[in-house]
Amino acid sequence: MEILDSVLVLIADFLGDHLYEGIFLAALLETIIPPIPTLAVFPTAGFLASQQGIPLFGVVPMIFLGAIGATLGTTVLYLIALKLGRVVLLRYLKYFKISEKKLERVEIWFEKYGDKAVFLGRMVPVMREMISIPAGLLKMRIPKFVTYTFAGSCVWAAATILSGYYFGEALGLGVDAMSSGS
Repeated sequence: MEILDSVLVLIADFLGDHLYEGIFLAALLETIIPPIPTLAVFPTAGFLASQQGIPLFGVVPMIFLGAIGATLGTTVLYLIALKLGRVVLLRYLKYFKISEKKLERVEIWFEKYGDKAVFLGRMVPVMREMISIPAGLLKMRIPKFVTYTFAGSCVWAAATILSGYYFGEALGLGVDAMSSGS
């Protein structure tokens, strides 16, 4: 856990200095490297935006950058699943603690809900990273995959970034409050 804690501190520091680039990079990495949780990164980015005095409309680009980063990252996983196939993929997934049983559950969910599983899956923790694998294995059309992924990622990014932003606003510790205390 110490490594993950160190990575999260590094990401938070990077976000503090490079908010917009940081949200894109974090979203890209969290979809390719599963231990990086957007549930920690996105609300932190929203919180930092509120504390830096960024107005609400300034958060909109963060939402889109997070969605674009997540879409690019998850498309990499989709393409890997599409090209490698199930047998080869399972050999590598075990290194990320993704068992065949977990993959089967996601595949069943994907088959039950069809293409909209990608949209919905982008808003469910853990499923967010996994949903691109059955989409690739079951050869979902890439334009549809990218569209549903981007739309679901926008909803997820908006909800999590805005939750952090409004939490920061509620605390009232923004730039004005900090500078008046000096």
